[in-house]
Amino acid sequence: MSVRPRCSEQVPSLTAQIARASNPGGTTAMWVRDRLDGLWSDEDFVDWYPRDGRRGLSPARLATVCVLQFLLGLSDRQAAEAVRCRIDFKYALAMELDDPGFHHSVLTDFRERLTGDGRADHLLDLALARLKQAGLVHDRTTQRTDSTHVLAAVRDLTRLELVTESVRAALEEVARTAGHLLVGLVDEDWGRRYGRPVRLGKNPTRPKNRILAAGQDGYRLLEHLHDHPSGYRPGSQAEALRQILVQNYYHDAAGRLCWRTSEDGGLPPSSLAIVSPYDTTARYVRHGHIIQWKGFAAHLTETCASENVNVITDVATTSAATNDVQALPGIHTRLARRGLLPAEHLVDGGYTSLVHLERATREHQVTVSGPLPGNPTRQHRKSEGFGRDDFHIDFERQEVTCPQGKVSQGWHGPYPTSSPTAAPLIVARFTKSQCQPCPVRTQCTTSRDSARNVGFPPRELRDLQTRVRAEQQTPEWKARYAIRSGVEGTINEFAHGHGMRRCRYRGEPKAHLQHVLTAIAVNIERLSSRPTTKDASPARSPTAFQAFLDRQEIPRSKSWRTLGT
Repeated sequence: MSVRPRCSEQVPSLTAQIARASNPGGTTAMWVRDRLDGLWSDEDFVDWYPRDGRRGLSPARLATVCVLQFLLGLSDRQAAEAVRCRIDFKYALAMELDDPGFHHSVLTDFRERLTGDGRADHLLDLALARLKQAGLVHDRTTQRTDSTHVLAAVRDLTRLELVTESVRAALEEVARTAGHLLVGLVDEDWGRRYGRPVRLGKNPTRPKNRILAAGQDGYRLLEHLHDHPSGYRPGSQAEALRQILVQNYYHDAAGRLCWRTSEDGGLPPSSLAIVSPYDTTARYVRHGHIIQWKGFAAHLTETCASENVNVITDVATTSAATNDVQALPGIHTRLARRGLLPAEHLVDGGYTSLVHLERATREHQVTVSGPLPGNPTRQHRKSEGFGRDDFHIDFERQEVTCPQGKVSQGWHGPYPTSSPTAAPLIVARFTKSQCQPCPVRTQCTTSRDSARNVGFPPRELRDLQTRVRAEQQTPEWKARYAIRSGVEGTINEFAHGHGMRRCRYRGEPKAHLQHVLTAIAVNIERLSSRPTTKDASPARSPTAFQAFLDRQEIPRSKSWRTLGT
């Protein structure tokens, strides 16, 4: 299927006449055509299709329908029906009134095309470029970022249910593609165990027998497919089964199949453990004692200028086990590609580290504002004794002086740390002869035999840390940073107003596409509802009792934030 760009994108005159007559105030869909002349053109999608083949539907129209679908919360069938029946959709898509539209399954195929090679991000790039061209979003403003959890479209499974369902999913896949391979392998026991979706609960009967039977069946199925003379190539479900078996079983020295536990055989970390055979990219994460989920994390970035509408400038979808700070470099890279880098980037403590603050300033001239991680030393946590800040560091002489005037005898590093987001560490060492006779030794170290060591980042990072922490204590910085809290409302708008809390589709690429289309839809919704003039919106009319107070000249609170006496 190929794409042949259309010569013109003018709304047919009859469509425009009837749309204006029936919607004199316009609709959100009509605003896309009137204000932006459409979000995309067919030329933007030419590289995604082969040059030869039957002419397909306009990808620009399909992309616009996908955005309007997420804006209005429509299913594929409802969106296709809206294209066929709604006059404002025909106006937005520049379609004739008698155009029958398309079958709803076309949207599924188009989304599948959008999930590869960073095309979802490219879709957002093009939409933001159109908004920037229209003067609706600008670079070098203040922006803010926060993340939220996203639930994958999978069931919560126990480990036994996971293995059993994985075997069933692999059997379903083989039965669809090469059912003859199961002849002679599947018997009545297999039909009883895997003939329907698995629901065992947390306390199934005979759990040890079920564990052993599911593992043996899984390995037997994989060996049968691998050794079959037909040369059958197992699909994605068979590969998921293989990984899940390795994740939950091991063979001991005698070759017996054993169930993995934390003490016996070891379990993979949650960042690697598969939680469903139908979505191998979802991960289980627990934050504290309250929030736990299986799925992904979505990172939203928006402008926050007081005089303009806030525009979503970036959406990132990561594994649930990915730290927020690891998403920050990618956010800045995409914003630089779009020409929408902020002057100041407001984030919470999960995104800040010395390495990324320095990198953002050096590579993108972006000031990242957020609370830096605290000093992890015992003295700083308990506010007892001498912390790292009580020592004087002389980078020129490569020596550290303690509060009692002793000078360190060793300077080592900088050493790389185990975390990629942590700064390299220089370690200054004192000797036993210096520390053991010290009268305030108990305030400095709890070790009876060794001496005090002081770790700190290199000079440029240390100076940055000192400057940032001092600035964050000023009232001016606190007033600027208070704006960051507004992104919580955006998170709530996405999660509850547009259904982003739960994935519509399975797999991280499709989840990211859902988030991108939702972000474009939110931008359109916000911008289309903006007043056309710069005049302030009229004040709300007073209630009957408020009017009574005004007539009697009795003072009343103008805002709920004002405390009464």
